[in-house]
Amino acid sequence: MSQKVRIAVLGASGYTGADLVRLALTHPNIEIVALSANAKAGQAMADVWPHFAHVPLPGLVRADEIDWAGIDAVFGCLPHAASAELLSTLIGPRIIDLSADFRLNDAQTYADWYGNEHPAPELLPDAIYGLTEFAADLLPAARIAACPGCYPTAALLALLPLFEAGLVGHERITINALSGVSGAGRSLKEANLFTEVAEAVHPYGIGRHRHMPEIEQELSKRANGPVTISFTPHLVPMNRGELETITVELMPGKTVADLRAALGHRYAAAPFVHLLPEGKGPSTRMVRGSNHCVMNVFEDRIPGRAIVIVAIDNLVKGSSGQAIQNMNLMFGLPETAGLLQAPLFP
Repeated sequence: MSQKVRIAVLGASGYTGADLVRLALTHPNIEIVALSANAKAGQAMADVWPHFAHVPLPGLVRADEIDWAGIDAVFGCLPHAASAELLSTLIGPRIIDLSADFRLNDAQTYADWYGNEHPAPELLPDAIYGLTEFAADLLPAARIAACPGCYPTAALLALLPLFEAGLVGHERITINALSGVSGAGRSLKEANLFTEVAEAVHPYGIGRHRHMPEIEQELSKRANGPVTISFTPHLVPMNRGELETITVELMPGKTVADLRAALGHRYAAAPFVHLLPEGKGPSTRMVRGSNHCVMNVFEDRIPGRAIVIVAIDNLVKGSSGQAIQNMNLMFGLPETAGLLQAPLFP
């Protein structure tokens, strides 16, 4: 297709913004028109990200300096609150937001978990929760696609088909998650220094991580009632990648084979979600640098329980890649456009 989607990327100096640019450069239908990074305004993209030294890209500007005329889509790669505050002022471009600002349906829930009033509650009804494999029918008409967080992306891809098929219980769901350090963002923090994270694993957000209500919101919709999960994330000493081990209770008479069959059926035509051969464990190295997701199901030694393991790249399928996947469907493009890079190994 010859259609060009003219895009702006807000927050291009962060990890998600830079990875979005990396993916967009190979997309046959994307033209990068504007890149913003308020703290780095006036610099070239290559000054901030040396791996773009050979690529002609727009210079970094402040967001309020962007000429929005003729821009078709804006990717918001900004922190929560800052994203909605800016995007709420735009008229014209369709919005693909990678922050948390439009993921939660209820403004009070957002305030409870993020510590501030929602900057643009009037826009929440316009936002589609952009877990692409479950939003494909809604995205073509959407003005705002709220891209899920990386942890919810992995958890929901594994759990939603099992909820839809009525195969697992809605209680005692335990998610232990591991993420590379890029998931903590690029800002300078003592806890993210090399000597702090190397040769160690750190749990954080224990008992109250901000992605919990997002996962519970989407599971509750499928359960037609409230679902509460136990979720513990861990920071591991690698740049990118995410793996979740999820323990669920089987409904009476259901087996691990039933869970595998449901996942296999649900994702048979999905280009990026893959059920591995029986007995093979997912690993982050299977998906590194790609928009792919791999998963599998195993029997627990405790009768009536099963273990679901899922791996994604937190910056691609968990963020920028899924954002482009959403954009593709919003603009009637092939879902896989610009996203067929094979995983990087080693």
